[in-house]
Amino acid sequence: MTASHVLLVRLAGPLQSWGVAGRFARRDTHTRPTKSGVIGLCAAALGLDRDEPLGELADVRFGVRADRPGTPLRDYHTVGGGRYPLRPRDLVTDHRRAAAAAKTASALAPVPTPGPDGEPQEPYGRHTLDHWYGSPKLIEADPESGALVSQQIRRHALLTERWYLADAAFLVGLQYEDHALLDRIAHALEHPKRLLWLGRKACPPSGDLTLGVEPGTLEDVFPRKSLLPSVGAGAPEAHGGSPWAWFESPVPLPEHAPVQDQPVRFDAAGPVHGPRWETRHRITIAPHASEWDIIP
Repeated sequence: MTASHVLLVRLAGPLQSWGVAGRFARRDTHTRPTKSGVIGLCAAALGLDRDEPLGELADVRFGVRADRPGTPLRDYHTVGGGRYPLRPRDLVTDHRRAAAAAKTASALAPVPTPGPDGEPQEPYGRHTLDHWYGSPKLIEADPESGALVSQQIRRHALLTERWYLADAAFLVGLQYEDHALLDRIAHALEHPKRLLWLGRKACPPSGDLTLGVEPGTLEDVFPRKSLLPSVGAGAPEAHGGSPWAWFESPVPLPEHAPVQDQPVRFDAAGPVHGPRWETRHRITIAPHASEWDIIP
């Protein structure tokens, strides 16, 4: 029987966001890193193209230990709405907007010119119309003139809600028999060919990512490694020093929960996921667990 090895990866930073069912208006985050997100992180580090098969990378057994679960953080904001300056292209691409702006002659003046009262008129970029967004949407050809016009001439603010984990730290384990593959992933994470982030582009990782390759299984390695060090006060550590850990199961069993998180491919049109199974356990850190010599 081939011996297994585990690559340990530290995922920590000011913010993390591991979405599972996010859309534009509401972007959620899982309570922990997802396998799809971590494999995507590794694929980016290795420089794989989106249409490139994941191969052995998707076959590794995934586990995650929540050393510092972090604090949920809600980012609520609006996009668009209000009053926006009209630009020349706003008038060119939508004749209805131009007609509305033409009621005020100054909106169409390319340079200040004397008005009826002798005062200079306003140039482009300073005139506004109520309830117009600054960039036209839903552009199509006008059936009569053939000019490109916008189907949506009024703009209302878009409300968005995005969730993050603040000050969290997770120990991820990637278990596989091929030591060389884990070494290659470890080297790529410290010398990435593409930018890396913790779930979303607004969440760069901090400090070291790769923590070495250990012999054994996820169940063997997690207890013999101490909790990840923290910087300052930060978020609270796992309850009582006994963090929760989630282990992937190669086969479905009654006590295992299904997760739609197995990466199949990361196409530009959208990622494709399959089902996998996992179970959750409390981890008791061994009394003589090895400490970390890393940059927090």
